[in-house]
Order: sequence, then structure tokens, then C-alpha cells
Amino acid sequence: MTALRELYQEVILDHNKSPRNYRRMEDADRKIDGYNPLCGDHFTLFVKIDKGIIVDISFDGAGCAISKASASVMSAAVKGKTIEEAEKLFKKFHSLVKGEADPLEDFETFGKLAAFSGVSEYPARVKCATLAWHTLHSALTSKEFRVSTE
Repeated sequence: MTALRELYQEVILDHNKSPRNYRRMEDADRKIDGYNPLCGDHFTLFVKIDKGIIVDISFDGAGCAISKASASVMSAAVKGKTIEEAEKLFKKFHSLVKGEADPLEDFETFGKLAAFSGVSEYPARVKCATLAWHTLHSALTSKEFRVSTE
């Protein structure tokens, strides 16, 4: 578990300081706001889909280190994946941060996402880690324009 804690710190710090895909996308097919009223995290997610594949994804906004890092890692993880693959990853990530999945059992699937397994020890932070993921899920499955963790 020490290795996972070190990975957690490394991934959170790196992706918070230098978030991947942190930009507005003017030609996005889908744009949706995600908001966590508990801590004030707010992100806008931009998704471009072609033939069922997420060809581009980006986000902007502000939030705590966990939510920003999670949005960054999520955007890198789902870019190039089909909608179905992204949805499966959403479900796996959600079970991971809730403490229902063992990141070491399926490390190949989780990769850097495994770093977020430690969030399960802090229930209030689960919403921070899943905000971007719930926003993506909504962008891929519904016509809503705003998602809230409450």
C-alpha cells in the first residue's frame, strides 16, 4: 500500500500542477458543467465524438487538487476510447474510489487511476474525485447541461 500512497501523491501533485487537456474546446459536440456544492469545485467538460469514439476531450474551471487531478487523468484515460469503453471505465473508477475494487487486482485497467484508490478512506473526497467522471457520464448518456454531486 505504500507504493499506492506514493503513486497517489505523485499523480495528484503532477496532474494538479500540470493538468492534461485543460482548455476550452470551441467545436465540442457536447459541453456540460459539473458542480460540487460541498466544496465549490466547478468544471466545464468539452467532448468531441466521432463514430462513437471520444476523439477529443478537455475541461476548464476550478477545484481542489483531487478534483482537478481526477479530471486531468480521466480526460487522458478516455481520449480515443469508445463511449462504451469510457462508460465501463467510469463504473470501475467509481467502485475504486468507493473502496469496492482492488486496484492491484486490475492494475492494467486502472493504471494511474489506481492512485485514486486512497480517496475511499476520505468519504467527503469521493465526490471531489468523481465530479469529472459523473460529468462525463452525463455528457455521454443524457441531454443534461449541468451535473451536481448533490
